Amino acid sequence: MFRRAPKEPTQKPEERQGFFKRLRNRLNRGNSWLTYDLAELFRGRKIDAQALEELETRLLSADVGVEATEHILAGLQKRVARNELADVEALIGALRSAIAEILAPCAKPLLIDGQRKPFVILVVGVNGSGKTTTIGKLARRLTDEGREVMLAAGDTFRAAAIEQLNIWAERSGAAFAAQQAGADPGAVVFDALQSARSRGTQVLLADTAGRLHSQSHLMEELKKVKRVIQRVDPSAPHEVLLVLDANQGQNALSQAIQFHEAVGVTGLVLTKLDGTAKGGIVIAIARRLGLPIRFIGIGEQPEDFGEFDAQAFAAALVQGPRDSSDRPEEPGTE
Repeated sequence: MFRRAPKEPTQKPEERQGFFKRLRNRLNRGNSWLTYDLAELFRGRKIDAQALEELETRLLSADVGVEATEHILAGLQKRVARNELADVEALIGALRSAIAEILAPCAKPLLIDGQRKPFVILVVGVNGSGKTTTIGKLARRLTDEGREVMLAAGDTFRAAAIEQLNIWAERSGAAFAAQQAGADPGAVVFDALQSARSRGTQVLLADTAGRLHSQSHLMEELKKVKRVIQRVDPSAPHEVLLVLDANQGQNALSQAIQFHEAVGVTGLVLTKLDGTAKGGIVIAIARRLGLPIRFIGIGEQPEDFGEFDAQAFAAALVQGPRDSSDRPEEPGTE
């Protein structure tokens, strides 16, 4: 008898508020802040073509990318021409709105179809992106909702990856499926899917070996894993979740493009936004690909993993003049 998943959101309102406060503080550290000192830079100045040129440089240096930057600047230039941006506060507000407009279509939460048993989530990404940790945090989130979850250790190249995933399974109360290191990844996932079906498991989270998007032979292996899954369930995987390290900047965009071409990515997770990441890469990816951004990670703890919210993210990237209560956390503080 399975527990029924609650209808309310995973995070309570106060938990969501806490997550977004941490997002705002951790994203806005030092020169990783998109608008670091922007208010001071333009205070008392007329918002004109020269000011927008300086803003363009700031956007590009924050990994927003050429395509998204041109789109944002085009809208701001029209508003300047209509004399709608009289001061820095108006400029910051317009910039925040322009960013939120790009991000909004991508803010789509992961929905588990209860009619699919198991609902198969294939998790992919390059080495060091935070893939296995993301699986663990997602497993905990799903089990907290009352769902039966199984983790499949499809990264058979590293014994440490299998051990790490097993630890996450124990922490979250999820079932665990694995074979010895060096086993065929397709066989591991195939057996896990068969087991999940026989047990009536609701969600199967399948790990895969980290691979560079430029390694064609490994990308072909990933395609094989997907084909093996479809032998058991032609409709699966129901979600191909790509985990991207936000610190990779424009390289993360290249990864997203190539993984999408190879296996049809259906959702993104942006990790390590608490580090030196320039959060503008999220805007670049949203503008270029329009793929759903399911979750973002801002730290190592399970509570530092939350659903992507376009308005909250735009507000975190683009703040107006701040008072003393709105200063970023010092590194290592909570």
